[in-house]
Amino acid sequence: MRSLVWRPGREDGRNGATVRLDRRTKNLTKRLQPGDIAVIDHVDLDRVSAEALVSCGVAAVVNVAPSISGRYPNLGPQILIDAGIPLIDDVGPEIFARLSEGDVVRIEDGTVYRGDEVIAKGTAQDAATVEASLTEAKAGLSHQLEAFALNTVEYVKHERDLLIDGIGVPDVRTKIEGRHALIVVRGYHYREDIAVLRPYIREHRPVLIGVDGGADALLEAGYRPDMIVGDMDSVSDNALTCGAEIVVHAYRDGRAPGLQRVKALDREAVVFPATATSEDIAMLLADDKGATLIVAVGTHANMMEFLDKGRAGMASTFLTRQRVGSKLVEPKGVSQLYRSRISTSSLLFLVLGAFIAMTTAVFMSPAGDVIRPLLADRWHAFVFWLTGLFT
Repeated sequence: MRSLVWRPGREDGRNGATVRLDRRTKNLTKRLQPGDIAVIDHVDLDRVSAEALVSCGVAAVVNVAPSISGRYPNLGPQILIDAGIPLIDDVGPEIFARLSEGDVVRIEDGTVYRGDEVIAKGTAQDAATVEASLTEAKAGLSHQLEAFALNTVEYVKHERDLLIDGIGVPDVRTKIEGRHALIVVRGYHYREDIAVLRPYIREHRPVLIGVDGGADALLEAGYRPDMIVGDMDSVSDNALTCGAEIVVHAYRDGRAPGLQRVKALDREAVVFPATATSEDIAMLLADDKGATLIVAVGTHANMMEFLDKGRAGMASTFLTRQRVGSKLVEPKGVSQLYRSRISTSSLLFLVLGAFIAMTTAVFMSPAGDVIRPLLADRWHAFVFWLTGLFT
């Protein structure tokens, strides 16, 4: 494997790239710069995290843990390899003690060097090794499905009142009843989906609900969220102070670590205790408050995506979708079924009718005697300018 270096415009085996470290990948992506080497601690690297690393333009990814543990065929490592980003796996947790943020390191054949000092050794992944690991992981998929089913049963035991009767859903000031709700999670293809939904948003003006970083996604797209739901660990201060109503996702016992951050910004918040994920409580909230349609952007749509999220709590997502299923629509479904209420032909007829009315007014009204010479002068000036372009 060739030495990994980063220097604008050249490669030099004696130089390295800046390293940035964090045990939480989504926190690290906020600090990464193009050309950095990312050091993470992420068992079964998922698709969303991998896409975030790719978008940051990292030079390489060094993982303390196995990027594919064999529990199920997770999607992240393949995304990195396809993007041409080297992946060094299973280097061990000691690297966090031996490196500091901003150190310059290089990578050769799965070994991380700082100068001539060996910092850590791991396994250099490539297309062949990733494919082999994914094939092996598929064999253990049945065990994960069994565990997923057991987690689903446990979730029903703890949250049956919330799922069945909506008990525990807090009151909010945002008016949702009778309106559509657009819930945005900064997940799979969220940018593309928001772009596709622009005509729908413009015409129906749904309640805009950002789930943690989904609020920033709405701001980036030019929309101000009406509500922000989540544990507040991946949303920016700019989003929290944009004027949206804030619903803090708390543990079932009422503990809400994100509430302190909201109060520090001098904002008020509603607390929603539940063992579900933040995107789930956003859906349950919209459903309970009378949304007639729920459009979900960036959320999890199938079993592989549930497993790829990598935590047992995803059982709540499966059950939540069963609860709100009659109202829930994916962005692609909206884009395929949605049609503007004003057809193109109707709009053309409207413009043509307006043109005929204006022309008639100019030629038939007394004011036309004044307007016609002005229009003639404008027309002659336009013809003169157009002729000048070709002479």
